Amino acid sequence: MRDFSEKLSSLPQSFGVYLMLDVSREIIYVGKAKNLRNRVRQYFNPSTSKSQKTLQLVEKIDDFRFILTKNELEALILENNLIKEHQPKYNILLKDDKTYPYIKIDLKSDFPTLEITRRLKKDGSKYFGPYMIGISAASVIDLLQNAFSIRNCKGTFKNSKKRRECLNYHIGRCPAPCVGRISSAEYKEHFKNVIAFLNGNDKDVREALENKIKVASDNLEFELALNCRNSLNSLDKLARKQMINVPLNINMDVFAFATNGMFGVINYLLVRGGKVLGSENYSVSEAGSFQDILSNYIVQFYDKNPVIASEIILPENLIFENELKSYLEAKKSSKVEIIVPKAGFRASIIKMAQDNAKEHLENSLNKIANKETLTRIASEKLQISLSIDKPLRRLECFDISNISGIDKVASMVVFINGEPYRKMYRRFKIQTVAGIDDFACMSEVITRRISELTSNDESFADIPDLIIVDGGKGQLSSAYSILKDYNINLIGLAKREEEVFIPLNKDPIILTKNSPELSLLQRIRDEAHRFAITYHRTLRLERQTKSNLLNIPGVGKAKARALLTHFKRIENIINASADEIQQIEGFGKAIATKIYDYFSPKRDELRGTK
Repeated sequence: MRDFSEKLSSLPQSFGVYLMLDVSREIIYVGKAKNLRNRVRQYFNPSTSKSQKTLQLVEKIDDFRFILTKNELEALILENNLIKEHQPKYNILLKDDKTYPYIKIDLKSDFPTLEITRRLKKDGSKYFGPYMIGISAASVIDLLQNAFSIRNCKGTFKNSKKRRECLNYHIGRCPAPCVGRISSAEYKEHFKNVIAFLNGNDKDVREALENKIKVASDNLEFELALNCRNSLNSLDKLARKQMINVPLNINMDVFAFATNGMFGVINYLLVRGGKVLGSENYSVSEAGSFQDILSNYIVQFYDKNPVIASEIILPENLIFENELKSYLEAKKSSKVEIIVPKAGFRASIIKMAQDNAKEHLENSLNKIANKETLTRIASEKLQISLSIDKPLRRLECFDISNISGIDKVASMVVFINGEPYRKMYRRFKIQTVAGIDDFACMSEVITRRISELTSNDESFADIPDLIIVDGGKGQLSSAYSILKDYNINLIGLAKREEEVFIPLNKDPIILTKNSPELSLLQRIRDEAHRFAITYHRTLRLERQTKSNLLNIPGVGKAKARALLTHFKRIENIINASADEIQQIEGFGKAIATKIYDYFSPKRDELRGTK
C-alpha cells in the first residue's frame, strides 16, 4: 500500500465526499464526511478499528480524491449520486428492480378503483404500501372488493344506457356505476371505508363481510356466502400477521442492521395505521461502518420507494442524521421524525427488526459468502484465462434474434461485478440489414453501441471491460472490425461446444466445464439470448396482431383503430378480458367475446416469453 501521509496532511477539515481508487483508477468506494481529514485518515490508521470488509477495501486503495460541498446535506446527496453513477465495488447498491408493489387510488376519478403499481407518480393519486413478502397487494384488493363492492374494471361510462351489468354486479363485487346504479357521490362515500381499511382500520371490513354472509345465507346464495367467508378468513390471517402493540394512528418505517464484520443484513419493517404491512431483509457485503451502510441504504431505498412514513425508527443515532431528516422531509414535503427509542412500543419494534436481521444473517451467512466468493473467483479466473490486465467489472453481451430475416432485433445486457444490472439493458431494431445476415446485424449493433460512448445515456457512457458476442468466429470478426481501434477487450462464445474465441487467434480457448468463469459467461450469454428473443416475439406478435385485427369477424378499420387507441399497446389488447373490451364505445358482448377468443392462442405465446 502506498504512503499517503503527505496527501492526508493536506486534506481540508471540512465536509465533502471522498472517492477511493484502485491501481487501475477505478472508483471502488465513495463516502461522505463532516471532516474530510479526520474521516479519510481513519482508513489508513492501523489503530482504528475496522471491519474485515473495510480492511479488504484499504488493501485495494491506490489513490483517493475528494470533492468539497457547501454543506453536509449536499455531501449526503452527492455521495448518493456518485454511488449510483459509478457503482463502486465496496458500496451498498440497491438493484434497479428492487421496488415493491403499492395500491394506487386515483382520487380525481368519479369512480375510483384499486390498482397495483410499482411506479409512483406525482399525479394526485393516493398510494398505500409498499406490500412485501407475506402480505399480497392483490389479496388485499380481492378482500376489499368482496367486502365493499368496488369496481375493478378500467372502462369509461359513456352510453351507459346501452350497457348491461357484468357478472361482478350479480355476485355482489361491484355496484355497477357503468350503468348508473350508483352516483359518484354515493360511490365515493362508500369508498371511504376502503381508504379507512388501507389506513389500518379493519373493523368496518369485518362488519361488512359478516353482514354479507348473513344476507347471502338468508337468500340461499351459498357461493356468495362462501366467498365472503373466505375473505373473512383472509382478514383473520392478515390480522395475525399484523399483530403488534402499536397505536392505531402510527405510521413508521423501521430500519435495523446486523453484521458479523464481513457480511451484514438490513431489516426493513413497515408499519401503517398501527399494523405491520411487511418486513424484508436485505443482505449486504459492503465496506464501511454501520453508519455509512445504513444511511446509504435509506437514501437509496426512498429513491426507489418514495412513500415515506412520518416516523423513521433506527437502532442508534447516525452521524448524518439531521441531513438525512432534511433530505427526507424535502422528498416527502412534510415533517419526518427520526427516532432512536429507548423504551416503549417503539423500542419493542426496533428490537423485533434487529432480531429479524440477526436471524436472517445467521441463516444466510453461508449463502452470502458462497455467492460473494463465486462471483469474485469467476471474474478473477476469467480475467486470467483471457490474459486481460485489468479487473472485469463491467461486462456487456450482444445477441441477434430473427426468423428468416424478419423482425430482426438485437439485445445488449450488462453485468456489473458479476451481477445483472437490468437498468442498463438495451434492445435494438436492426435498421440497415436486408435478409438473413447475422454478421452484418452484429456489425450494425456494435457500431451503434460504440457511437454512444460520448452519450449522456448511462447505459452507454461507460466503456466496458469486456464485450461478449453470442456466436463464433463470424460474429466475432464482425464486432472486431468495429472495435479494433477502441482498445476494448472482446470475445465470442460459440454455443455448441462453449468455445471462447479471441480476435486474431485461430484456436479457441476451452474453459473447464462447470468452472466459475465459464458459468459466468454462460449466465450473461443466456440472459442476452432471453432478452433478445423476448423482444423479437413481442415485435412479431405486434406485427401479426395489427394485420390480423381485420380478420376478426365484425372488426373493420374503425373498430381496429378504436382498439389500438384505447389499449395503446398490442399486448394490452391480447391480454384484455371480454369485459374490458366491452367498455369501449360501440363494442357489445358478442364482438368483445370474438376478439377475446381470437387472441387466446397469442395470450399463451406471449406468456411463454416471460
